[in-house]
Amino acid sequence: MLTKEFIGSISNESGLSKKEAEHLMTTMNAVIRENLMAGKAIQLQNMGALEIKERKERVIVHPRTGERTIAPSKNQLVFRPVANLKDELKNL
Repeated sequence: MLTKEFIGSISNESGLSKKEAEHLMTTMNAVIRENLMAGKAIQLQNMGALEIKERKERVIVHPRTGERTIAPSKNQLVFRPVANLKDELKNL
């Protein structure tokens, strides 16, 4: 779903104008980004949780040459869905 389609869906479901729905989405994105950058997890009701996890340094092997290199540690955005959503996705 494209952003414009998403904004249109929010507008239709909530009764807000498209401009108000776009402002709501922009504000929500800014708040989520700000909290993730501060190291806080975000709980989305009936959806799941967004959080930043540190992926540790590890050894990777090139499949053709067999050359071993070290992949540095990095921060990664992780989404953990709630159990109900997981079950619904399994039954698709």
